[in-house]
Amino acid sequence: MNLAFIQNIGPTQLLLVLIIILVLFGGKKLPDLARSLGRSLGEFKKGKEEGEKIANSEVKEIVDSINADDVAKVEAPKTEEKTDA
Repeated sequence: MNLAFIQNIGPTQLLLVLIIILVLFGGKKLPDLARSLGRSLGEFKKGKEEGEKIANSEVKEIVDSINADDVAKVEAPKTEEKTDA
């Protein structure tokens, strides 16, 4: 999805869009819409953070299990026996 056109919106176009929104929804509905949008954004952020925490803990468990397997596979260093002849 290409949103490059958003960078080209000037103050006049932004004011026009806001006026259209005001006409469509009316002055009494706008605060409710803004409040609902803010709550939705907050819930989205909470969900995103919770998902990141779960993903990070799962990745940590996988990495820890891999590291534990690697330690078990490593052999102790072999020492050479010296004889005094």
